[in-house]
This record gives sequence, structure tokens and C-alpha cells, in this order.
Amino acid sequence: MKKIYVGNLPWSATDSDLRELFSSVGTVHSAAVITDRDTGRSRGFGFIEMDDSDAEQAISKLDGREMDSRPLRVNEAQERQRRPSRDSW
Repeated sequence: MKKIYVGNLPWSATDSDLRELFSSVGTVHSAAVITDRDTGRSRGFGFIEMDDSDAEQAISKLDGREMDSRPLRVNEAQERQRRPSRDSW
């Protein structure tokens, strides 16, 4: 299974919007629009989990595709860099 990063999302995009878009390519195991923890508003990006072959196809088909007049950036998600804790400063 691969995790896909989806950037440049319209502020109105929801988890179900992402799931619906990526379901046209293959089976979506999870879809999440990332929200600000304080305001609850979208941060303009999200993540999708799909089987490897479906994920590759989704990346090639949906990268650059417009959603509400915004070209999506779709690529394989990278592992998040660990930030040093404040205690170690």
C-alpha cells in the first residue's frame, strides 16, 4: 500500500471529495484532508492510501488535474522529517 500526497487542494475540499476523485482510478483505503488543529480549517493538502499499482496510476493521471480551478499536486508521500524536541535546545 502507498501513501499519496495531494497538495494545492481548494479550501472547500473534504475527505469524501478526495475519496470520490481517487476512486475513479482504483480502490481507496483511506482519504484525509489535513486541517488546522486550532481553527479546524483545511490546510490545503491531504493524503490518500491506495494499493501500489492503483497509486502509481492515480499519480500519473491526477497530477495537474484541476479541482475547483486549482491544479492538484499529486505524488508519493515522503516520510515526515523528525523535528528536534524543545527539550533538546
